[in-house]
Amino acid sequence: MLILIAGPYRSGTDDDPEKMAANLRRLEKVSWPLFKAGHIPMIGEWIALPVWHAAGGAQVGDTLYDEIFHPTAGRLLQFCDAVLRLAGSSKGADNDVRLAKARGIPVYYQLQDVPGCAG
Repeated sequence: MLILIAGPYRSGTDDDPEKMAANLRRLEKVSWPLFKAGHIPMIGEWIALPVWHAAGGAQVGDTLYDEIFHPTAGRLLQFCDAVLRLAGSSKGADNDVRLAKARGIPVYYQLQDVPGCAG
């Protein structure tokens, strides 16, 4: 399955680049177990960050940021087979879950609940 990994990226960081990078590493940490289980992991920031930079994004939260980041996940969800929602407060990840449920896409809240990832 193509699985969107959703969780905090910007939330709770006060836009501190080091904290945001740490959040991205946390999201990425589950990509390897998903891949080993035969899935294709996807994180919206993997797409949004280079697009934002290419568009001239300069500061987190600028107009381009808002135009690119959350819509990227929404577009990705059109192709995803599931969402893995990691713990932590995140409006964007909550929106990903809402969109997934509206589209009938399964949402998992723990890695071990994803098919092939138990134990």
